[in-house]
Amino acid sequence: MTEHVPAPAPKKIIQKVFGPGLVTGAADDDPSGIATYSQTGAQFGYSLLWTALFMLPLMIAVQEACARIGAVTGKGISAVVRDHYGKWVLYPMVILIIVANTINIGADIGAMAAAVQLVLPVSFVVTTLLFTVLILVLEIFTSYRIYSRILRWLAITLLAYPLTLFIVHLPWMTVLEATFIPHISLSFQTLFIITAVLGTTVSPYMFFWEAAQEIEEEKARGLIDEDGRSHVSRRYMKSLQTDNAAGMVVSEIATWCIIVVGAAALHAHGITDIHTSADAAKALEPLVQTFPHAGYLAKVLFAVGIVGLGLVAVPVLSGSASYAVSEAFSWNAGLNLKFKNAHGFYGVITIATLIGLLINFVGIDPFQALVITAVINGVVAVPLLFIIARIAGNKKIMGPYKSGPLSSFFVWLTFIAMGASAIAMLVTL
Repeated sequence: MTEHVPAPAPKKIIQKVFGPGLVTGAADDDPSGIATYSQTGAQFGYSLLWTALFMLPLMIAVQEACARIGAVTGKGISAVVRDHYGKWVLYPMVILIIVANTINIGADIGAMAAAVQLVLPVSFVVTTLLFTVLILVLEIFTSYRIYSRILRWLAITLLAYPLTLFIVHLPWMTVLEATFIPHISLSFQTLFIITAVLGTTVSPYMFFWEAAQEIEEEKARGLIDEDGRSHVSRRYMKSLQTDNAAGMVVSEIATWCIIVVGAAALHAHGITDIHTSADAAKALEPLVQTFPHAGYLAKVLFAVGIVGLGLVAVPVLSGSASYAVSEAFSWNAGLNLKFKNAHGFYGVITIATLIGLLINFVGIDPFQALVITAVINGVVAVPLLFIIARIAGNKKIMGPYKSGPLSSFFVWLTFIAMGASAIAMLVTL
């Protein structure tokens, strides 16, 4: 008689499907990403759609390398650099990630407050303060896994962009041609937005976050012993690579859809510059035009998406910065640790978030700040990619799991492409 094997519980299936790679890929489409991709479509129409396809193998290679570093070593990227490359590499790297993430935090908080103002007559100052307090309380006193699981449902509003594709009229031959055939103009405006697209897609915070989350995943599965040594199998690494690739594909599909919608709903109607959240929300108006108050409903949909994704993204940004600092100084680190067991870790989170809040009061428009943040990420990512490529390809550190020829090629190609984009942008400036 054949033994009956019970079917896996839905919760177990979800946990296997939604691994660190898929979660990281979804988190990549944060407020900064939505702003940058919307601006790309509005300003350049369909001509830069090729960037979504071009970035896909780069994203997969870089994030897989970061995940593999965390999984194989049982340590975050900062800890590996500390142990093998010394403080002269470690400290500048940590400073870069703190600066980039803190600016990103400020831009996201400001964007959330500006999005709320689209639908409610509230003070920008009061709203930024309330969001900051809410995020810090939830991040410090609530398990991030529970917190993000609740808020991640708000990310479903991203589906509004692919749904809009089926409503707006699209010149499909033009769209397909722009997707597969690169078009590059050597003007400052074009290079600026390409650097922004690269920076908000291959973002520094994702490097540190995914490596740290792979460690958390291994701890939960009992794959890290008391001495901190990781014990992973080929099967586990294959699962890691599949999870990572799935996350990056989902992320780039969302990127492509946002650029297309921006081009069709904004650029095609003469809106080529997005200055405010209200301008960006107009991209979703075709989706709700069957309703009496289409403009208002589009604003509600856009605001819910920005706030929801921002509430998830800000803890990721401050958390990844804190992982980098805590690993550098061998402090206890982890969003599931109690405050009393990780004062330094939560201290960095608090300071980074509060400084980010203050950035909103230096006179920069909240929506424009998101695009500027993406450009800063595009520049900061370059030296960090060099370090990641060296670590992932180092046999002494990675053993049998060091980067193969294909992985190495794409990680180094990402470094070269982002470096060339940043340099060309600065030269044309």
